Amino acid sequence: MGKVRDIMQKNVVTIAFDKTALEAAQLLKEKDISFLVIMRNNRPIGLVTEKDFLQKISAEDKRSSKVRLSEIMSYKFRFVEPSTDIEDAVQKMLNNKIRRLIVMEDGKLAGVITQTDLTVFLRNKLLINGTIEKINVENSQTP
Repeated sequence: MGKVRDIMQKNVVTIAFDKTALEAAQLLKEKDISFLVIMRNNRPIGLVTEKDFLQKISAEDKRSSKVRLSEIMSYKFRFVEPSTDIEDAVQKMLNNKIRRLIVMEDGKLAGVITQTDLTVFLRNKLLINGTIEKINVENSQTP
């Protein structure tokens, strides 16, 4: 079916772990994205998502400028390598009930793969397969 490297996003937006939730929220807004990879010493150590802001700041009526990312980020994140089969990445996401995977290569951040990336890939694959099937049917009907 393909490898993670074929569909991963390489330009991942990151933020340092010692920043505030306000700084992270501003970056999310500026880049029009739904999550950030949290970095420490040039290595990913977690993720912060829109859901984290909702559940850990807004729902608890905290002030984002006073909250450190380390207080709200998810330290548990899953990763794959660029050479991972897409099917294996999908299975990892399903098994762990997550919507994104970090892509690591040689211990460094190489990219990210999200449900949206997988949806676009699978949609294109279905369209291509449908077109090929239609061509094969038309060719088999031609005298």
